[in-house]
Amino acid sequence: MTFANQGVHVASMRFEEGETALIVGVPEAEPLVRRWRQREIGVPAHVTVLAPFLHVSRIDEGTHGELRALFARHSAFEVSFRRVGRFPEVVYLVPEPEAAFVNLTQAVVARWPETPPYRGTFAEIVPHLTVALGSGLDEAKIAGGLPLTATAAAVSLMVCDDGEHWSEVAEFRLAS
Repeated sequence: MTFANQGVHVASMRFEEGETALIVGVPEAEPLVRRWRQREIGVPAHVTVLAPFLHVSRIDEGTHGELRALFARHSAFEVSFRRVGRFPEVVYLVPEPEAAFVNLTQAVVARWPETPPYRGTFAEIVPHLTVALGSGLDEAKIAGGLPLTATAAAVSLMVCDDGEHWSEVAEFRLAS
């Protein structure tokens, strides 16, 4: 997820060791986007719920319990990717319904207002699944692999290990 019309994408943001993010993994998109995505950083194809979230040093069992309860109040949902979008220098898949992702983000920020999406840099939430950075990608090749359908059933808590690589540390199920 990034924010529209700003010319900056989260992939260009720098993350520090110990920063965390909340994402919805979309493994169904991997066959289509794998060759363009930066797989070596440990983040699967996903739609971001919130980045950065709390520093890992502030996350304990109580935080896990609150996240578990928060996400359990939201139902799992089917998501479709039918079209390709573009921010400056970013090609992405557009998730439908977008509102389901926005609702997840807003719920987390309502509980932890000190964690505005992307450090408060952008005004509008635009959920997306990043395919590639740069302008050289043929969007028609990606569009040819659409539509994709997936089930958003869980939110993963990811931690930045060393400023570049990410690992999943917890998963929180959405209500079934």
